[in-house]
Amino acid sequence: MSPAEKDVRAAAADRMRVDKWLWVARFYKTRTLASSAVDNGQVRVNGERVKPAQLVGTGSMVEVRKGGLAWSVEVTGVAAQRGSAQVAAQLYRETSESAAARAQALAQRAAVSTARGRPTKKERRKLEDFLNEP
Repeated sequence: MSPAEKDVRAAAADRMRVDKWLWVARFYKTRTLASSAVDNGQVRVNGERVKPAQLVGTGSMVEVRKGGLAWSVEVTGVAAQRGSAQVAAQLYRETSESAAARAQALAQRAAVSTARGRPTKKERRKLEDFLNEP
C-alpha cells in the first residue's frame, strides 16, 4: 500500500456519513429515521442542506431540528459502532447558544402544558355549547 493510500484511509477513518453519525450520536433511533430527516432538510452540515451520504468529521458543525427543538453541535469524533449514551455524548459538543435556546423552549413548553390542563366537565359543556351555536 502506498503512502497516499494510507493517508486516504486515515482521513476516511475520522469521517462518517451524516445519517450514520446522527444514529451513532443517538439523535435518532434508526438510520432510516436519520436518513429521512436529512432528506427532509431537518439536518444541515456547516449551514448547508446535504444528502445522507455527506461525510462529516471532526470540526463539522451539524444543525438538527427534531420535534420542535433545535440542536447546533460541533462534531468532536466519530465511532465505528453505536454505543452507550455516555459514548454518544462524547461525539459532539453543543454550542452554548443552542443549549440556552433549547432549555428556554422546553421551559416554555412546560409552562404552557401545566397552565392549560384538561378542561373540567363544566368547561367542556360550555365549550360545546359555544361551538354548536349558529
